[in-house]
Amino acid sequence: MDGNVGLQTRRGNAVPRGVATAYPVFADRAENAELWDVEGRRYVDFAGGIAVLNTGHRHPKVMAAVQAQMDRFTHTSFQVIAYEPYIALAERLNALAPGDHPKKTILLTTGAEAVENAVKIARVATGRRGVIAFAGGFHGRTLLTMGLTGKVAPYKAGMGPFPTDIYHAPFPNALHGVSIEDSLAAINTIFKADIEPEQVAAIIIEPVTGEGGFYQAPFEFLVELRKLCDRHGILLIADEIQTGFGRTGKMFAIEHSGVVPDMITVAKSLAGGFPLSGVIGKADIMDAVPPGGLGGTYGGNPVACAAALAVLDVIEEEGLLQRSLDIGDRLTGRLKGLAARTTTRCISEVRGLGGMVAIEFASGRSHARSGSHQVTHRQVSGKRLGRSVLRSLRQCDPYPGAADRRRRGDRRGTGYPGKIPTRLGRTNCGLIWSREPCQHTHAVRLQPANCEHPKRHDQGKEERHEKIISTIDNGGDCRCRRYVA
Repeated sequence: MDGNVGLQTRRGNAVPRGVATAYPVFADRAENAELWDVEGRRYVDFAGGIAVLNTGHRHPKVMAAVQAQMDRFTHTSFQVIAYEPYIALAERLNALAPGDHPKKTILLTTGAEAVENAVKIARVATGRRGVIAFAGGFHGRTLLTMGLTGKVAPYKAGMGPFPTDIYHAPFPNALHGVSIEDSLAAINTIFKADIEPEQVAAIIIEPVTGEGGFYQAPFEFLVELRKLCDRHGILLIADEIQTGFGRTGKMFAIEHSGVVPDMITVAKSLAGGFPLSGVIGKADIMDAVPPGGLGGTYGGNPVACAAALAVLDVIEEEGLLQRSLDIGDRLTGRLKGLAARTTTRCISEVRGLGGMVAIEFASGRSHARSGSHQVTHRQVSGKRLGRSVLRSLRQCDPYPGAADRRRRGDRRGTGYPGKIPTRLGRTNCGLIWSREPCQHTHAVRLQPANCEHPKRHDQGKEERHEKIISTIDNGGDCRCRRYVA
């Protein structure tokens, strides 16, 4: 297999440049919250495939469920020959969604497909045409969902015209001077200037914006939005594609507000890395579309459904909702402490709901650009974090126990003979710790000639040592370190 550079060249020749990739490395394998590239370098995966891996890469229970389903059959198309995993998953999602009313679920393939179907259902159920979305929101890359998306570059530039009867209101954002009252007033202005409320089928909103910057919709705003929809007979759609399945400490982020939407769109972490999406809604609304009006060849694929059922089991059995809250508390606590320091005043806000945490840098301040640049290019485990990681720390919740195993030094499958360093970090002689096992022993003094810290190195004991993936400052002089209790 080619290395990163070779694959990058092949990619440039074979894949259109419109499909951007955040980081110029190529994955070879992954496990839990870690990923290795084709050259053997190890990374901590903060992106999780864009919020898809709340249960981590290749969770054993998910992989076992997938293998069991693959041994039976992989595809029939539910519209031709139905199968039990689809029905079982719909039943589970109906039970998990907020509200005590009867619910039904359609399963699809992508998040954009879920949003499109939610809009179709809303229009049929209400007999209306209009849809209101919010500035900064992201709802997909199809023509309709790009129209709903409230951000031009890079998603919409040059790709219009977009479908009609789509309107945008400002998303409430106190940091940037948009109050709850401003947003509600803007919706009323739409009713006066663009479309009467009796012709609006739905309002769609992300409880926490994903691509828009992890801004949380104020709970009071969601409550008022529910009242407004009820007053005018408008359906409220919660886009939980990025926020669902534990990212915020609840199964669905809108549960924090107590608001019950009419429909919920889901995808991403629903199936632990397998393509699956869905729309969960009130039964009478979901049944408004006549037979044949909904579906898709691959929608609710049986392998993906098996994975999703296992994901829901893992979330419940391993307490991932509480884990998300704990991760969020730790992240926001440490980051707020960092923001309070005089040397890091370029941070204008630390915000989060559960494990969905973001830092925002104050680009208007003179030193903010250089500060952000320096933090962005800090080396972690010998490699660099991309800008998107710094802007929005997308926590890939590893399944419980993984962090403890790493601290104890007994991660599965690594064959480590003893304890390993309790944290990743740089030694005084400029090394980066690695947990890659080295298969040989060293019985010589390991202090490099240019190192001034002899106590940091083994002085003759025969012990197993770690291979260092990357070195900095020392030009590669010291390549091994002994295990430290």
